[in-house]
Amino acid sequence: MIVSIIIVLIVALVVVAVWVNAMQQHKEKQEVERRQELAKHKKIIEDTEAILMNSSNIPMSKLLIAVMQKRIHDSLKSMAELSPTSKEIKNRLREAAEKVTNPQTAEGSTSEKVVLPDNEKQIISLVQGIKKLRNLLRSEHSKGRVDTQIFLSEDKRLEKLQLRINIDSQVKRGNAARSANMLGSARQYFEKALNTLNSVTHTDEYVTAKRAELEDSLEEITKELKVTNATDAKKKAAEEQNELDVLFAPKKKW
Repeated sequence: MIVSIIIVLIVALVVVAVWVNAMQQHKEKQEVERRQELAKHKKIIEDTEAILMNSSNIPMSKLLIAVMQKRIHDSLKSMAELSPTSKEIKNRLREAAEKVTNPQTAEGSTSEKVVLPDNEKQIISLVQGIKKLRNLLRSEHSKGRVDTQIFLSEDKRLEKLQLRINIDSQVKRGNAARSANMLGSARQYFEKALNTLNSVTHTDEYVTAKRAELEDSLEEITKELKVTNATDAKKKAAEEQNELDVLFAPKKKW
């Protein structure tokens, strides 16, 4: 009888130990998942804030700024639910809620004009910033947080802005090469820009004007190259004639 009781107690202890271990593992798993969710939302907030900070370089409409502020608010709300005791998150959520409630305080611009940086790395950074902004907008639209008409309008505006930076940077490089009398390189830059313009599906004042400007520049370069080639050919023929004159000239008697 005693042996049976001991066996039952041992089995009970084993069951309890297994249950406690299972509960502990479940809690640890939940904690890992909680930390992963917090890290995900923190990354969303940091990326969105970085794009907002770049608004001085990239013209952003009030609608687009409002979308990003709402994105930050939603992530902070999720973080507050995951960490209800965090005062820092609660304070940041309150600030974010105020910005969402009063979107008119956000400064924005619908202009498609942008100041082109002189540094090549800064131009690349600018283009990457626009790409990140378009990806963010596309992500929010896929989640149903952005109206389709707003998405299409803003994405088209950013696409045009990206095109302007691409074309203007190519033209800038082409003009610099032309000033340095590197006509071959200048022609390559202008042709690349013109091919890009010819591949776009829309036509507006900027596209029409730039296309005409590039065609004129390429025509001028073609004429300059013809003159340069003719001059070089004439110079080379003269040099060859001089060499023949020296070769077949009468030898002097000493």
